[in-house]
Amino acid sequence: MAISIRDAVPGDAETILRFITELATYEKAAHEVEATVERLRGSLFGTDAVAHAVICEADGKPAGFAIWFYSYSTWQARKGLYLEDLYVSPEYRGSGAGKALLKHLARIAIAEDCGRFEWSVLDWNEPAIRVYEAVGAEPMSEWKRYRLAGEALAALAAD
Repeated sequence: MAISIRDAVPGDAETILRFITELATYEKAAHEVEATVERLRGSLFGTDAVAHAVICEADGKPAGFAIWFYSYSTWQARKGLYLEDLYVSPEYRGSGAGKALLKHLARIAIAEDCGRFEWSVLDWNEPAIRVYEAVGAEPMSEWKRYRLAGEALAALAAD
């Protein structure tokens, strides 16, 4: 099986939405997906795009995707690459597609002089954790991630 990675284009928005929905279902959070094809086109490919995407293909067929954006480290005074989502369809898992996506993003991080390449993973997602540790990634157990969204975000903004 030939694995290749390419930059996503606006015509991939429907495929990306399918992958996002599959990922959310896998993570038991399908009810949280608010993304639409139109929103993806704007946020990934529009003039005010905030993120980047790549498509992983296996023998020319979409097998997975990754979406990332640049973060910033004050301690390093450098940008970093933050992987928002990486997903490989079940039929392509074990093919090297996930590792190929990680390697591709690592190369982007090096080319862009990023000081870090970071992401989060659900603590129960053992298959993903095994892949991440196999490529040399280490968990940041001393950090806890926090989130404000929905009503809590609106309430804080209103105060």
